[in-house]
Amino acid sequence: MSAFTETALLKKLAELNSSQQSIQTLSLWLIHHRKHSAAIVKTWQRELENVPEPKKLTFMYLANDVIQNSKKKGPEYGKEFTHVLGKVFAHIGEKCSSDKLLGSLGRILNIWLERGVYDPKAIADWRSRLHKEAAGSSTSTSSNGKTNGDSEKPEKEKDHGGSSKPEKSERREKRKHEDRHSKSKRSRHHVQDSSSSSNTAAPAEEVVSVEPENGHTPPYLPLGEPPEPEELIKALTSIENSASSDAVVRERIAKLPQEISEISCISKLEDKDKAKALAVQVNEAVDLLNDYNARLAAEMEERAKLATMLRDFQAEQKELLSQAEQRLDEHKKKLAKMLGLQKEIHDHLSNLPDLSQLPDVTGGLAPLPSAGDLFNALH
Repeated sequence: MSAFTETALLKKLAELNSSQQSIQTLSLWLIHHRKHSAAIVKTWQRELENVPEPKKLTFMYLANDVIQNSKKKGPEYGKEFTHVLGKVFAHIGEKCSSDKLLGSLGRILNIWLERGVYDPKAIADWRSRLHKEAAGSSTSTSSNGKTNGDSEKPEKEKDHGGSSKPEKSERREKRKHEDRHSKSKRSRHHVQDSSSSSNTAAPAEEVVSVEPENGHTPPYLPLGEPPEPEELIKALTSIENSASSDAVVRERIAKLPQEISEISCISKLEDKDKAKALAVQVNEAVDLLNDYNARLAAEMEERAKLATMLRDFQAEQKELLSQAEQRLDEHKKKLAKMLGLQKEIHDHLSNLPDLSQLPDVTGGLAPLPSAGDLFNALH
């Protein structure tokens, strides 16, 4: 992985786009260089304030991915982002008015709140910063050029149910998020329990289904933190003993008598004793089927979680493979340079004269003249 420099960071931020691969690739690079977290977060904040409105959301998705996926490595990014997020949300609330942007940021804040990524008071403060500026600007606009009595009207209207556009967007997105939350409540609860034994404050694994907004799919919401291989193997092993592979129960269900499922058989009952016996059989079959259906439903949830784990694990392995291939190419280039240098040195050595072929200068030759001999020779 390339070394960290501010120039390299600026280049990567400039090339960042809203695709999943782009966000994940840069996120992994930033997490790898987490010892520079203070400088990285300051640069991220500065660049976010200067980029166009659509790219501000991509920067926030990047921050979300880094904050959640770096928790196992260390708390550096979580602490550093705490110092700047208030200013960032205030900046976006003041400069931006897009319902899509404000709604997506509200969804990120909801996720942080559910997962315990940050303190609820801090999240409430950031949310108020995000929407306070937009609400304040609409109030000031409506009160310009009016008397003091007229300027009180916007406040009264707001008190009587009038709300700003971002507040409506936030409530709409919150309702969507609550709907998704209720549908995947069991899944999230399982993920939270499975990661509560680790040092992380909250789980990072959750697939957030994003509904299209205005006919366009919003940019990428980050994947969960990839599972450890041991955890993935354990999940795969548990699927082998699932309800759908329980041959004993399936055989019992297949051998249930036809009378318990055919309403027409009721008319053939001749006495009360046979009716009671049939009722007992029906109740036993209902209990058996209810239990098996519950096991099948649990298996479906487990398979959905396993699919999420496999997706996250595959994404990580693809990224690691890409990095390994990049390092391999770099080392191949270095090896080629070294082999070229080795050849040049070998050629240079082969062109040097063989000192063993020179005459022996230690004996047989006359000694060099002294300084006195040279002086006398001049006279």
